[in-house]
Amino acid sequence: MSQPLLDKVLNKIEELSGLEVVIESKLNFEEPFLIIDSENWKADIPQMLRDDEELRFDFLCCLTGVDYEEHMEVIYNFYSMELDHYLCIKVKTPRSNPKVISVQPIWRTADWHEREAYDLLGIEFSGHPNLKRILLDDDWEGHPLRKDYKFNKEEMGLS
Repeated sequence: MSQPLLDKVLNKIEELSGLEVVIESKLNFEEPFLIIDSENWKADIPQMLRDDEELRFDFLCCLTGVDYEEHMEVIYNFYSMELDHYLCIKVKTPRSNPKVISVQPIWRTADWHEREAYDLLGIEFSGHPNLKRILLDDDWEGHPLRKDYKFNKEEMGLS
């Protein structure tokens, strides 16, 4: 079932935006997996993933950010409750200006996930209705899960 689903997702994205938006596609542990550049991750793609009758990814299981030093990624894990299938999409964004569109208007579960990725990694989610810190104090400087973040002794409780 997984390869046909991957092919279907790729065909739908190609119809919508052109296949060149997908950097990589494969099966990962028998589940469809895509990598897309943040410049190509436009609102029409996640909207289609949710609304298309053959896909119906109606549940965003998880959204998280990762710092790979040379770039950052936002990882989305989708599930269709009605059709019982999964999809993972990684959106690559430049480390110098990590920014992707918000999917919160499409999947409300993205709200706090996007705020957490912003708070801890500094990834901006354009279009998010309330993008502000969620775990750290408002006056906290920097984003502590970035690989280049320098902790001071006071933050670590060592002073």
